[in-house]
Amino acid sequence: MERSETRARSGMKSGHRLLLAVDAVVNLVLGLTLLLFPAGTQRLLGLPSTNTFFYATILGGVILGIGAALCLEWWGAPRAVRGLGLGGAIAINLCGGGVLLLWLASDCLALPLRGRVVLWIVALGVLGIGVAEIAAGAWRYD
Repeated sequence: MERSETRARSGMKSGHRLLLAVDAVVNLVLGLTLLLFPAGTQRLLGLPSTNTFFYATILGGVILGIGAALCLEWWGAPRAVRGLGLGGAIAINLCGGGVLLLWLASDCLALPLRGRVVLWIVALGVLGIGVAEIAAGAWRYD
């Protein structure tokens, strides 16, 4: 199938599909990490111990669901099946990354250096994906 035919069927440029795929992979990895390894993630970031991993696993499930919805959009767009589009992904990335960035910048978190480094990478990475999606005009279907 030719590239123009794929674009006509999906309504997305190939660069937008790439951004969608990258965003989906980031969400799937973060979601699975939180869902499957809440204790390891907590130790890696140097967060205080808790008697439950309820919030970490719930957050992991939500982020995993966002990743799955992005995959559905990537896979389904040429087949007239919709998941979470890039407009929704931009909103999620800017809100989630922005809140994390504000927490880190406020210096209210008692985290070890490795925790700070990992969370800064996550925050800047998620915000960077959102900014790239905005710059590409990826929220619009032609």
